Amino acid sequence: MLLHGARKLDADGIVDDFWVLFVGDTIATTGTGDSWQALAPSVADSERVDARGRWLTPGFIDLHEHGGGGASFDDGAESIGTALAVHRAHGTTRSVLSLVTNPLDRLADSLRGIADLVSRDPLILGSHLEGPFLSPLHRGAHDPHHLVATEAESVEALLQASGGSLRQITIAPELPGAIDAIDRFVAAGVVVAVGHTDAGLDVTKRAFDHGATVLTHAFNAMRPIHHRAPGPVIAAFEDPRVALELILDGVHVHAEVVRLAFLAAPHRVILVTDAMAAAGSPDGQYRLGSLDVTVSHGEAMLSGTDTLAGSTLTQDAALANAIELAQIDPVLAVRAVTASPARALGLDERLGYLRAGYAADAVLLDEQWRSTEVFANGLRLV
Repeated sequence: MLLHGARKLDADGIVDDFWVLFVGDTIATTGTGDSWQALAPSVADSERVDARGRWLTPGFIDLHEHGGGGASFDDGAESIGTALAVHRAHGTTRSVLSLVTNPLDRLADSLRGIADLVSRDPLILGSHLEGPFLSPLHRGAHDPHHLVATEAESVEALLQASGGSLRQITIAPELPGAIDAIDRFVAAGVVVAVGHTDAGLDVTKRAFDHGATVLTHAFNAMRPIHHRAPGPVIAAFEDPRVALELILDGVHVHAEVVRLAFLAAPHRVILVTDAMAAAGSPDGQYRLGSLDVTVSHGEAMLSGTDTLAGSTLTQDAALANAIELAQIDPVLAVRAVTASPARALGLDERLGYLRAGYAADAVLLDEQWRSTEVFANGLRLV
């Protein structure tokens, strides 16, 4: 497949009149102008996509999403398929499937189901346990009845259930036994994120020194920045090993605070959706794990409260908000949905760029940053 005439935008910069040739699941070569014609006859039988007037970016990577299209990742393979279809239509070609806090046996069942899907679908990068090892003080939209201590037995049970497909876990590092749990997950190759936490600066730094490398939805569900108690966000700003998730829906984090994060860590910000079932669906009543959620004007709240319960965001909308609402440079903004999440997962030698040898994942966007065509592993998704 040959895409030509696009305005390329990735972490390497902007290139006009760009073309890319997919061979199988890999980018074979790239160039500009009409130089692709010199490849004939090798491209004679290729499908050609005229991308003039559109942006071309790498496929988006979402580290943190819970559902969409009225379906949740907690509810089995059919629901996962429904939700992924929504996000893939909006440019997310690779997904980490996030699970909210549930009883341990149900989490284990969900992990086993996702492991089976991972074995069959290379676009699913694994699972993300957002819980159950979270602070009750900053639990957000997680059922407090199912939060548990970071005991070695629970850690081992979850690792075993995942069959090696657990990609990421969020932990509050101040909990008893949490540092030992971080050590175990890191040793198992799991990306550990600090989040839903009451940890201060020093405890957060200790978690990072033990191998935690992500801050789950920075600024949300954690101690705020205080001039005498800086907290986890400042610890993440200061540590070049650490990436910071941001939910850029215009609700979770103010645009000026988004700008602050990009100024402090321009290559380490990751735009995630934290999308729940209502993404791509109308306002109404939904469930997030075991809790009721009311969605009004696109904002998801735990029913009867003012507690945010994820978002209804898609990644093309997050990219548009970064560029237009927060006024982030487009190269930095697109890095935050491509190269930076790939780096956080240790996959940046294969994903996140429009370079020869990389995965044939790409998104064509219109001038309003809306996804118009999506390709993954060299195949057209949308």
